Amino acid sequence: MFLELNPDTEKILISVALVLFVYLIMLAIIRIVNRRMSDLKRRHSTRKATLYIATLLALVIISIIWIENLRTVSVVISVIGAGLVVALGDMFLSIGGWFLILFKRPFETGDRIEMDGVKGDVIDIRLFQTSLLEIGNWVKEDQSTGRVVHISNGALFKKPLFNFTRGFEFLWDEIKVTVTFESNWKKAQDIMLRHAQIEAEKTSKEVAKRINKMAEEYLIFYEKLTPITYVKIVENGVEISLRYLTEVKRRRECQNCLNRLILDDFEKERDIAFAYPTYRLVK
Repeated sequence: MFLELNPDTEKILISVALVLFVYLIMLAIIRIVNRRMSDLKRRHSTRKATLYIATLLALVIISIIWIENLRTVSVVISVIGAGLVVALGDMFLSIGGWFLILFKRPFETGDRIEMDGVKGDVIDIRLFQTSLLEIGNWVKEDQSTGRVVHISNGALFKKPLFNFTRGFEFLWDEIKVTVTFESNWKKAQDIMLRHAQIEAEKTSKEVAKRINKMAEEYLIFYEKLTPITYVKIVENGVEISLRYLTEVKRRRECQNCLNRLILDDFEKERDIAFAYPTYRLVK
């Protein structure tokens, strides 16, 4: 004779068995993904999606097994849900932010963003928080500090989000140099512009391609994509600003390269001298 079980015990055993079955299938899928998928970014996203789908499926199975009177349960859930929303508002806001990230895709792993005042590269997206590998801060430039910062997904609804790599992976950067009033500032301007133009030729086709792609989705139009200089008279000399496009993740590298080339050429010119604050004593 088969062992007769009471209904509750039977439900518990069935629930455990089905959840275990879902869990084993999830592990099998993740193992296949790890073996077959070489792209780290896609592999991470697929593993996350598999985990979320398996969890949702397990919750649905348990609900079907245990819920008998749907009308009564729905009333209870509504009352409890309303109380939880009030008491745990930030948590639900974070979950709402996660759904926004999941379906609207304002950013994904690998993107460089600024969220809740923190800049960094997205390394993980979870139900309640997004993890960034921080850049800037005390480093002062667009390079990693080595810290991992966890930010609540609810910040999406409270503060602006900046995505530096979505759509157009270039940004405008500037180098400012001040030469003395006695210097040949036109020659200095030409030197700066020449080096920037040489650097810009390497990415000009890619920049134009990205701009055209963005124009299909947003009302974006750049009249000028090539480097340009601006001149301004300041207290201690003539300030020359070089404005140029650079790849988001090469900003400091490109700036370093241009600065070195400009310094080398300025050193060769006798009629170009850097300006700096000075004091003159007059009798």
